[in-house]
Amino acid sequence: MRVGDAPVQDGKLYVEPQPHRAQKKERGHHGPPPPPVEPPEQPSPFQRILHGLGHEVDRGETMVRGALGAGGKEMSTSDLLALQAGVYRYSEAVDLAAKLVDRASSGVKTVIQGQ
Repeated sequence: MRVGDAPVQDGKLYVEPQPHRAQKKERGHHGPPPPPVEPPEQPSPFQRILHGLGHEVDRGETMVRGALGAGGKEMSTSDLLALQAGVYRYSEAVDLAAKLVDRASSGVKTVIQGQ
């Protein structure tokens, strides 16, 4: 309602109640509501990458626990090289997960600040 649009009778201003904002949105909407969004049958590429990363971290953790559980057992040179490569791969997976969380949180922060 704009100023001056309300009817005046006997020196009194009569104003009709305004509909709630939700009701206004419903009035402006034409046509049937959009269909509900169904989850895709296949996992998204991001979900597949995240699942693979989680699998790598779990595998590295199991490998490190196994090496620590060996205790004072003698390990061959090839076993030690395999352990070194596994620990490197595990640390890379953990580093990638940390970067992913950092980027995702900064993206959410940017979206929230933009609103």
